[in-house]
Amino acid sequence: MSDVSGTERVRSLPLARRFWQRLESLPPPETEESLLLRVLAQAMVLVGIVATDVAASTSMSVWAIPLSIAGASWSWVRRRKRNVAAKFCIAIGMLLALAAFFVGLRAELNDTRLVLAELLVQLQVLHSFDLPRRKDLGYSMIIGLILIGVASTLSQTMTFGLLLLLFLAIALPVLVLDYRSRLGLLGGLRQSPFKQMGSPRRLGTFLLVIVGLGLIIFACLPRFPSYQLRTFPVSAPIQKQFEDNSQIINPGYMRRGSNAQGNGAGGTGAGEELGPGELDETFYYGFNSRINQNLRGQLKPKIVLRVRSQAEGFWRVLAFDRYLGQGWEISRSEQTVTVKRPRWSYQFFLPRRPTLNRTKEVVQTFTVVSELPNLLPSLYQPKELYFPTQEVAIDPEENLRSPLGLVEGLTYTIISEVPYRNRTRLRSAPTDYSRAVKDYYLDVPAQIRARVQQRTEELLATASKPITSTYEKALFLAQALKQRYTVQTELPFLKRDEDLVEAFLFEYKGGYPDHFSTTLTLMLRSIGIPARLAVGFGPGEFNPFTGLYVVRNTDAYAVTEVLFPNYGWFSFDPIPGHELIPASIEEDQTFSVLQHFWKWVAGWLPSPLTSLLNRIFGTLFGWIAAAIAWFIGLFTQGWMGLFIGLLVIIVLSFLGWLGWQGWHRWRLHRRLAKLAPMERLYQQMLNWLANQGFRKQPAETPLEYARQAWEQQPGERAGAIDEISQAYVNWRYGNRDPDLNRIKQRLKDLRKRR
Repeated sequence: MSDVSGTERVRSLPLARRFWQRLESLPPPETEESLLLRVLAQAMVLVGIVATDVAASTSMSVWAIPLSIAGASWSWVRRRKRNVAAKFCIAIGMLLALAAFFVGLRAELNDTRLVLAELLVQLQVLHSFDLPRRKDLGYSMIIGLILIGVASTLSQTMTFGLLLLLFLAIALPVLVLDYRSRLGLLGGLRQSPFKQMGSPRRLGTFLLVIVGLGLIIFACLPRFPSYQLRTFPVSAPIQKQFEDNSQIINPGYMRRGSNAQGNGAGGTGAGEELGPGELDETFYYGFNSRINQNLRGQLKPKIVLRVRSQAEGFWRVLAFDRYLGQGWEISRSEQTVTVKRPRWSYQFFLPRRPTLNRTKEVVQTFTVVSELPNLLPSLYQPKELYFPTQEVAIDPEENLRSPLGLVEGLTYTIISEVPYRNRTRLRSAPTDYSRAVKDYYLDVPAQIRARVQQRTEELLATASKPITSTYEKALFLAQALKQRYTVQTELPFLKRDEDLVEAFLFEYKGGYPDHFSTTLTLMLRSIGIPARLAVGFGPGEFNPFTGLYVVRNTDAYAVTEVLFPNYGWFSFDPIPGHELIPASIEEDQTFSVLQHFWKWVAGWLPSPLTSLLNRIFGTLFGWIAAAIAWFIGLFTQGWMGLFIGLLVIIVLSFLGWLGWQGWHRWRLHRRLAKLAPMERLYQQMLNWLANQGFRKQPAETPLEYARQAWEQQPGERAGAIDEISQAYVNWRYGNRDPDLNRIKQRLKDLRKRR
């Protein structure tokens, strides 16, 4: 009773009474009575929520889907009520959701997409409790569309593609129902669903056409790395600092009860640092400050990284300078430098080697899928890092380390200044090396130096002409190792005093894949070329639908890096079955999706036909990419470039308009050619008059159109229109043969009299 009396007292206040009277005087909303439209609109939103959950690995669906269904059901039951109290509660809930959004935004300034998605889901759940009108359902449709868009930017797997197809399959009948509802053609609950939506067969055809056109456009759409949106996703801040910045935290060691300086990543060495041992099945053995290449075994494939990059390449992790006879180590770990970032930014500025080479900026975003060491893969040479910790470290071999191991879900971004491999410049690189270079990158064990050098010179002597430049020697030796030595998966363990390179060259005539890179490195050093061993991941498998490179642990391998003074380090890959030069920015990525699709198709075609089509389409797409790049480049060349660019747009627009007109005339001519002579003459008259501004309406009969002509056209023109229309009606409905010569002459007279 006290509550009722309290409410009455509030209503008795003048301001409250006027406000309440205004609410009571409002007309009830025009409710949407189509239950099918409501159900499908709600299904669109639910698919958007699930897609966001799948893409972002969240669990909003657990509470959002039941509440949203409950709200939509309550809204259907109460659709004809004013629901004033519910509206107030919804408004309060939305204000609370907005406050939670700003709190979350402060904590996630590095990547606001998920915070925005959470806000939209919360608003939709609240909004679902008040959906009386078709307009309110439209708001839900828009939220569902935004959610599927946010999910597309977060998604890294093909699962999103299935949800997108489901979303499209629901959205198509929703659009049909919404349109029919606007026209008042929906019969509510009495009309069958198929009559409301239309034929399922027709809807299915439309869906297939839309998906097919979307895939074609997606495949043919050019991609220009330099003009992509520069967003730098980073995980939430992590409060972790270095205890020892020279330490490498490798889970493969820790799992076996050893520390990071142990027996080679993921392996044990029978109690010795460089003795026989077995590989860890999960972690690549090379990611450690010291590696043992006397391990045997194989990795079990698993996905470790997903990479979004403007160019594919070798995701370099680590480099080694000191050869140990059966492995490698980083000799100057104690010289590792800690780099700190400001608290208000995630950006680290990294020291890098100066170069005279032309470079290209490449942005890469790495998402860790499974546990990895505290080493940061990147394209060489990184210049900026966006990482969630307050500090990172870099050693003299330019290896990046974080204070903690890379855990599942961690995301970071790197911007690299990748040098172009200019063969002419690298051939002319100087060979006067500094003392530090000679000390660390020309060292070969004395007991094998003479034999390795002799074998290297014997291989170089087999060239068709003398090789003098460092670059050409590295290329030739890498190719020679590919051709003359084989990968051996059943290689026996090396003996205690047996050298890996010596055994590779003279006893086993081959070895494990990484042994090829070790051998090439020592061969180059033996003839005075500075080199080091680098390990990392190959590009991985590119997914054209997600735009990500899917990298597995089995993609890890070693390459040889050669130093060219003034130009930097460049990689060579001597492993059989690999490209001689690791993937880099020289490869055109403009039509990458189309290229991957063509490679799949080419696998089914004969080789001669594939070669011919490769030359034709390669030249064509090369011209197109060069033309588009030139056109976009105009707008970066000041006022003159802007003027030329606008002039080109005008000329191309005019040519496009001329082409459209010509195509339209050709279609009209082709359509008229299929008609009977009298029908063709009548249609020619209608088209000519429509161009003159006297258009026949679809509902008008030919004779009504002729009578209209007597009212709006001059007498002689109206007479010609009337005569041709009468002849057409007599031919069409009276089966009378027209005097075609007379009709042709009257049509000529009509066109002459303007």
